[in-house]
Amino acid sequence: MSKRRARGVRWTGVGALAVAASMAGCTGRERAAALPAPAAAGLDEPAVIEIDLSRGLPESASASLFGPPSGRTHAQLVQSLRALSESASAKGFLVRLGSARLAFARAHEIGRILGDVRAAGRPVVCHADEYNNATMLLASIACSKLWLSPAGQVDTVGIAAQLVFAKGLLDKLNVDVDFLQVGKFKGASEPFTREGASPEARRSLESALGGVREVWLSAIVEGRGKEALREALEDGPFAPEEAKARALVDEIGDLESATEDAKKLAGTERSVPRFGGAPRDASFSRSLVDVFRSVSGASSLGAPHVAVVPAIGGITMSAKGMPIGSSDGIGERELGKTITRLTEDQSAKAVVLRIDSPGGSALASDLLWQKLMRLRQQKPLVVSIGGMAASGGYYLACAGTKIVAERTSIIGSIGVVGGKFAVGKALADIGINAETVAANPDPQRAARAAYMSALTPWDEPTRARVLASMEAVYDLFLKRITAGRNLPLETIAPSAEGRIFGGVEAAGRSLVDELGGLERAIALARELAELPTDAPVEIEQDDGGLLELLATGDEANEGSARAPDRAALKERAREAMASVLLPEWLGVAPEVGTFAASMAPLLAGERALTVLPFAVTLR
Repeated sequence: MSKRRARGVRWTGVGALAVAASMAGCTGRERAAALPAPAAAGLDEPAVIEIDLSRGLPESASASLFGPPSGRTHAQLVQSLRALSESASAKGFLVRLGSARLAFARAHEIGRILGDVRAAGRPVVCHADEYNNATMLLASIACSKLWLSPAGQVDTVGIAAQLVFAKGLLDKLNVDVDFLQVGKFKGASEPFTREGASPEARRSLESALGGVREVWLSAIVEGRGKEALREALEDGPFAPEEAKARALVDEIGDLESATEDAKKLAGTERSVPRFGGAPRDASFSRSLVDVFRSVSGASSLGAPHVAVVPAIGGITMSAKGMPIGSSDGIGERELGKTITRLTEDQSAKAVVLRIDSPGGSALASDLLWQKLMRLRQQKPLVVSIGGMAASGGYYLACAGTKIVAERTSIIGSIGVVGGKFAVGKALADIGINAETVAANPDPQRAARAAYMSALTPWDEPTRARVLASMEAVYDLFLKRITAGRNLPLETIAPSAEGRIFGGVEAAGRSLVDELGGLERAIALARELAELPTDAPVEIEQDDGGLLELLATGDEANEGSARAPDRAALKERAREAMASVLLPEWLGVAPEVGTFAASMAPLLAGERALTVLPFAVTLR
């Protein structure tokens, strides 16, 4: 029996033990090798193009051992869809959604691109085993016909937040929690210091979710052309027959039936996979030369181009040493090197920074901001916000020449939180006692000398000193925004103090410049750099995992008939080993790991964070 996952928006406050156990991060980012995205190459006969999103759509490929294949990222799909849609041989599209759980921002952009194909008169057919909030958004905008598996359902249940507070548990464990915040809406300490949300945090959350909800409802109603859906959408889950009766879907049947329907509507007998699944022809295989080029850091693009740089996950000083299987995380050391190199790279005429981050280390955020501003002085820097640019994520975003965000993005949380957990009393409960011996016998000086210790809580004078340092970080944060956005403090201040916004309201408050996705950000980067509209795009990212490299290479010389078998073997090996080594709950609640990573600098000795109050994933 399949396991049902929580629907809608998941916000999770994480206690000290969870933070220690579930930090998510990433390994170093290699220099781009212009990995080929799926395109119209080899499409020499009329066909339906298959887009397989059933295994998700990550922002960037992982460099971990079991990372997702590099040909399945959001940036590469955005790159390839336009080329595919402009091919005369592409007579229609089939989008396989399975039971995928996609981020709202990515789903919205892919829906819009495919919606243009639909508007041009070519059929776009979607098939899903289950539709959820995000995949219904994509399908309604993109598809002329929606299919649902007979045993599936439509899980459109509206958007909600669930906040988890661990104060009671920490009290029972006798753990002292010393947390301070700057900004009355900055509730990042609340999961550890309160038993419920503060009125300010609740108002900020309700406002942001309300804006996202209106975008979601309006887009689906407009895409399906049925105003009655506005009432039905939040009344799920729906069994297949009821979903069809309410016009949420058009047909009930298996994937094969949907495929045959797509081919019939497109007037062709052929369908070919071009994203997400195992390629059926050799033109999509990477040769060993490409692999070596990637490892050595050599670029295959010498011509002027736009560089796309993913900045995904929690922000730390270094992403090294994170667990195997982690795919997301922004390390100042690793990303900083990429930014510096691109600043000096004369062939990179513009840079698009693709951000999806809840924030993290204030120090790392500021160091990266400075490097981004230096890059901006040399060439256009366009920021594309995916799911969120919150707190430290927005710290990076405000360095952009222009900022483009989705209507469903979460933006803001301009504030600072800091503190520590002191476990001395908890240890005493089990017979372990800690004693501080300081060089200065004065009690206050002794307490100050050990203020970084996880054994003892802060005294009031120390709390005052820490708060003063955090206020200085907050003031610097505001100065960085005013400098990056070239706006007076009076314009920015009303949107600060930890408040969060949906993309539409953020644009109205001058936190972003345009509403749109990665495709629009790339087009804007070309415009600002005065490049032609077909100038190449080079994606700065990690390659896929080791298993992918082992399974690619000489397929072009062996003939395409063997490619599916090799790909299937690779996929089975990846999934089998990953299921053994990775905790199952990371697949159920990946946002918990991301939130933990953003809080991780506390365990490394930092005391000031620019981080979103709770983990959030819009799906």
